[in-house]
Amino acid sequence: MPIDPDASSLEVWRPGVTTRMVTSARNGATALCIFEQWVDPGAGAPTHSHAVEEVLTVRAGEAEMWIDAEHVTVTVGQSLLIPAGRNHGFRNSGTATLHVHAVLASAIFEALPEGACDVTRRWEH
Repeated sequence: MPIDPDASSLEVWRPGVTTRMVTSARNGATALCIFEQWVDPGAGAPTHSHAVEEVLTVRAGEAEMWIDAEHVTVTVGQSLLIPAGRNHGFRNSGTATLHVHAVLASAIFEALPEGACDVTRRWEH
């Protein structure tokens, strides 16, 4: 059965960041979580980690992304592979809306914010 991302509602995850789940455990995935984010200039994802690999692809705009202390600029069409367990994050470093496509190697989104003890979970069911 085709997956229609427009069937998923938009969620505001934090100020300036709107997210739409494409596929996860919520709609039958068993090994992947795919989502899109639209990020206002200056906003982004604070430093966090996942127990699995993640790939972030810039669809529109420009992002400053980091893995541990290494910072890079990622532009339209480029991706960043984030190894499992590594601290990473990103911010919209441009002047237009940043559109990011994210793929995690897990059907449930789980993130551990830097310095936190509890994992954040989304799209479990």
